[in-house]
Amino acid sequence: MNITLICVGKIKEKYFTDAIGEYLKRLQRFAKVNIVEIPDERIPDNASKKEEEKIKQTEGEKISAKIPDGAYVISMCIEGEPVSSTGLADKLSDISMLKSRIAFIIGGSLGLWDAIKDRSDMKMSFGKITLPHQLMRVVLCEQIYRAFKINNNESYHK
Repeated sequence: MNITLICVGKIKEKYFTDAIGEYLKRLQRFAKVNIVEIPDERIPDNASKKEEEKIKQTEGEKISAKIPDGAYVISMCIEGEPVSSTGLADKLSDISMLKSRIAFIIGGSLGLWDAIKDRSDMKMSFGKITLPHQLMRVVLCEQIYRAFKINNNESYHK
């Protein structure tokens, strides 16, 4: 399986890059995982709703250009379907029967452009809390790893 994480913004903190690197290393035996970083747009102080929407559109157009052909697209957003770890494992198993590529999308600080969410096969959430996109990337990598461990009947602490 090929998994692409399309993420707005760069990871600047070493502790986040270390955590992501560790999960990517662990995931190697289950899937090929690629992270694509989209530069985040500068948000002016006191940006209007129209300016914010334009920023989301610009980021969204860049995201759209990076979605692999034929991928099952999952947008990570607060209004998405909440999933548990076992629910994600089941979802990845189901998708793997239909597609060999999955693209997860994590937006920037303003969220995702509606057109990206609309073109997604699924909108997913890990709950109602808001996470910085850097931390969301760590959590998503960990949950993908956990899902593969579950699907391979391997122990992973609960």
